[in-house]
Amino acid sequence: MAQAQDTYPVGFEVDYPDRDLNRVTTGFRIFVAIPILIVLGVLVSQFAGTDNSQVFLGGAGLLFLAPLLLILFREKYPRWWFDWNRELLAFMNRIWAYLLLLDDTYPSTDEEQAVHLDLTHPEVGRDINRWLGLVKWFLAIPHYIVLIFLHLAAYVLVIIAWFAILFTGRYPRGIFDFQVGVMRWHNRVVGYAFILVTDRYPPFSLQA
Repeated sequence: MAQAQDTYPVGFEVDYPDRDLNRVTTGFRIFVAIPILIVLGVLVSQFAGTDNSQVFLGGAGLLFLAPLLLILFREKYPRWWFDWNRELLAFMNRIWAYLLLLDDTYPSTDEEQAVHLDLTHPEVGRDINRWLGLVKWFLAIPHYIVLIFLHLAAYVLVIIAWFAILFTGRYPRGIFDFQVGVMRWHNRVVGYAFILVTDRYPPFSLQA
């Protein structure tokens, strides 16, 4: 029971590929990923064009302002808005995992595959405070600063992993765990500060 209480409400994991990865698609990953990046871009741009009153996190299409207003004034988080944020965030995570070489399976638009994002639909008043959403983006500033350096380290390490896969076919486990930890940290901050699924402050940790 204590373990369930200690688990952060935003869960993230990537299955380690304990096998030889595809060296050809790894070698040309940035080019191979172009079609799915175009799909993501079209998806986000078309959604953004349907309602100019929405606010989008970094152009990524995640709903922030609309859920915030409903939480404030109606004390509810519409389920379909939550589902949109969850599914889009999961899709983006599959693409990022592919770009970081964590898996060589082409990202699906709807299947979970090896990338697991766990979000729970929050109940206003029980899981989230209606007013806290106004300031959570500000309270998360220390995390933004740390994430800048973590992302820089991740970009350097993916180059090392690229060479390792080309020569050995395997992703070094230590680098893999670090990359997954950075993605986990990033998702926790997004879940807390922008898609508003929890009021629990994200831990400064790469661990699950």
